[in-house]
Amino acid sequence: MSLQSTILAALGCELHASRPSRTKMTPGTRPLQGLRPSELEAGFERALAEADGATGAHCVHELWMRGEMGVNIERRLTRLWSRTVDSIPEWLPMRYVEWLPSVYEIAARFHAGAQGRSNMYLVLLDYGDSRGDPYGIYVGMSRYSPMQRFDQHKAGIRAAGSVLKRGLEVLTGPTLHLQYIKRAEAERIEVQLARALAASGLRVKGGH
Repeated sequence: MSLQSTILAALGCELHASRPSRTKMTPGTRPLQGLRPSELEAGFERALAEADGATGAHCVHELWMRGEMGVNIERRLTRLWSRTVDSIPEWLPMRYVEWLPSVYEIAARFHAGAQGRSNMYLVLLDYGDSRGDPYGIYVGMSRYSPMQRFDQHKAGIRAAGSVLKRGLEVLTGPTLHLQYIKRAEAERIEVQLARALAASGLRVKGGH
């Protein structure tokens, strides 16, 4: 099997004569987990050549989750965002955050049993003006999509001061499985997730 076929198969794709059609794969499932580093690197380069932001994002994400050096992740993020911006999924951050794998691991512990209209969201906060970790995280819930709620924060609409002042971007990936859930469950998870993230050593805001 060719490298392209291997990656497409891992991503749950079917090859067609023109362009592969992808099923929706979330980063939390780590569909490329079985590939070797050399295969991920080759897949990433091919994704750049074909302006395939989705595959490139999964390649970078898998290396990130494996603990690849930050400078290498940053370099790949810069190349990917500069060449495939129109096709990159919204769950790929624009900047390297060392503790992102831990956030995925912690968020994966939480589940909602019923569907509803509430969404969990996480926002990356900028603490570059203080000592220690340059980043923090905000935990929230809303009936709006994570991106819509982030835009509201930045526009001053029912805004949390930490997001208004320090919000950089939404960390969409870790809570993709916690969208469209019952409000009561979202309220519970908001509090518990914030506590769990804080217990891991992160600077946490929100989680009311």
